[in-house]
Amino acid sequence: MRRTIRISTDPFDPEAEIAAFRHALQNAGGMVSFTGLVRPSGHDGAVSALSLQHYPGMTERGIDEMLDDVASRWPLEAALVIHRVGEMQPHEAIVLVVTASEHRRAAFEAADLLMDYLKSRALFWKSETGAQGKVWIEPREEDYADAARWDDR
Repeated sequence: MRRTIRISTDPFDPEAEIAAFRHALQNAGGMVSFTGLVRPSGHDGAVSALSLQHYPGMTERGIDEMLDDVASRWPLEAALVIHRVGEMQPHEAIVLVVTASEHRRAAFEAADLLMDYLKSRALFWKSETGAQGKVWIEPREEDYADAARWDDR
């Protein structure tokens, strides 16, 4: 499986990334993409900025290990994970996950598992800035429950 992992402070264009990913495909019959955006509202009202920190090297290694797991579950041709770190503004793209396989179900499930991992277990630390100042954000119970669905599969 061809895989790309990119963690960067640089903004990215999801549509251009998806087009480049699609262009490089050889045998896929299905491609699934998910783009996560910075929400304009959070726990305490309006969000003026979102900040993400990560553990360089270790965060990428964890994502790569999750891609190993994904590749052992489904016959993917390719997978792409792009994640922003640093400070971002509402409506900016924060994450992009794209998967491709010969059949749609594998691409859907692989993208779903990858997003569940990124939301609940990947080594990122997130804070929101709003009227109440800076607030650290933890994964929600729903995020952990979503990720736990894959533990017995």
